[in-house]
Amino acid sequence: MVSHFIVYVQQPETVYRQFSLHLILILDRCKRLRFSFRRRAVSIIYRFKFIWLALNLFDLVDMYNEHIPEALNAEKSVNLGKTIYVENYGCAANKADLEIMLAYIFRLGYSLVDKPEEADVILMNTCGVKKPTEDRILSRLRALSRLNKPIIVAGCLPKINLNAVMKASQNISAILDPYSVEKISLALRAAEENVRGKIFFSEKPIIKVGQPKIRINQVIEIIPIAEGCLGACSFCCVRFARGKLFSYPKELIVGRLREAVSEGVKEIWLTSQDNGAYGLDVGTNLVDLLKECCSVRGKFFIRVGMMNPNHAIKILPGLIDAYRDERIFKFLHLPVQSGDDDVLKIMNRRYTVDEFKAIVDAFRKDFPDITIATDIICGFPGESREAFEKTLRLVEEVEPDVVNISKFFPRPNTPAARMKQIESKEIAYRSRLMTDIASKISLKRNSRWIGWRGEVLIDEKGSGDSWIGRNYAYKPIVVRSKDNLLGKLVDVEVTAAHINYLEAEIIRFK
Repeated sequence: MVSHFIVYVQQPETVYRQFSLHLILILDRCKRLRFSFRRRAVSIIYRFKFIWLALNLFDLVDMYNEHIPEALNAEKSVNLGKTIYVENYGCAANKADLEIMLAYIFRLGYSLVDKPEEADVILMNTCGVKKPTEDRILSRLRALSRLNKPIIVAGCLPKINLNAVMKASQNISAILDPYSVEKISLALRAAEENVRGKIFFSEKPIIKVGQPKIRINQVIEIIPIAEGCLGACSFCCVRFARGKLFSYPKELIVGRLREAVSEGVKEIWLTSQDNGAYGLDVGTNLVDLLKECCSVRGKFFIRVGMMNPNHAIKILPGLIDAYRDERIFKFLHLPVQSGDDDVLKIMNRRYTVDEFKAIVDAFRKDFPDITIATDIICGFPGESREAFEKTLRLVEEVEPDVVNISKFFPRPNTPAARMKQIESKEIAYRSRLMTDIASKISLKRNSRWIGWRGEVLIDEKGSGDSWIGRNYAYKPIVVRSKDNLLGKLVDVEVTAAHINYLEAEIIRFK
């Protein structure tokens, strides 16, 4: 849950800058068109592509003449002094979406409150990846509905299970999907006018990296580099909400990074549904993006978000070369999901266990201290006891620093939901077994850091007088100080290890 914000960053753009950003989008589509010509026969496709481009230009004119004035009128209709309560769920991409919505919300004169009872409007930015998260959100919606206040629901869940969202509360004024974050102004107008059930879904993604935003943490800049993915995993419902891969222009991403660094940001998160797929729709790739990001001068660190093995292995040599820049955290989030190739085929994951291991081995060869994070699904349909034991052995062999373990739950409209399910008791048993092994490995790997001395960037406030920082391997390190350390670089010595974090003493301030 988001309760307060540290700093207001970036003045919201004028209508003309928004118009310019959409022009960049059209030019980017021209680039995609040119890229497609190199891969396909032209003839009839050539003609249809240009018709498509012309229609997009007409869409741009329509947007300028109709959509923007509508949004501006929405802003004028909202009274100043209103309050809003916000809850946020999900991944870094969802957090980036919230930062965009907050820019529009604050521009309309709304202020944030810590309690829903004190708010005029409630905003829930939802996640629908896992069934337990959906259940928790729906339960929360039912509870908040009893306050009889207008509710705006955003995020992935509305596109994943709209009926469940609508049934959870009679007080939902407006619903947004991930393509429609800039329409929060219209959603707020619906809330002010006591409208119920207004749906703002968009068919096309926007370039989110070009949107105004409020930075939730003054130290961290979350930069979305793409929307959607190229995968079709049989268990995944996020693709229904985020769609197919739509990579944002490198120039805008690097420009946002440069701007953030000039404003004092120390940590950059590059995020999307699959960073490894970045640029494959426009003839570039993640390696090119990382090298351009590292061409920016300044003292900052880049956390590269999750990438799937089938894309990472295709750019592996260049990826490792890019990681040699000291400003890229030596951190790799590489979800394997299962240690059995047959299960991976049923999941439609498009890589093998050996390919996953090859990527990990290659990174550890060049960066022995790298933090490896992976994801495991326990109890996927078709996973036999033998297949699960292979996954256990894989975790024991690879020894990931972090294992995100999920019990399998069928998600709406996915192929896996139609498969024969494993009993819930068996899934729970496998999850406990995996958790026990993964926890021991995490503690073992963290214990190797005891006695380490080095630089840590403090990027988060902990409880009491504790502060959380990250070293070059993105290890979470807790230190204690009564001073405000947020954004500071400190030298520390690690004194203790736990499953999920390290403890350290501050040696000196920098």
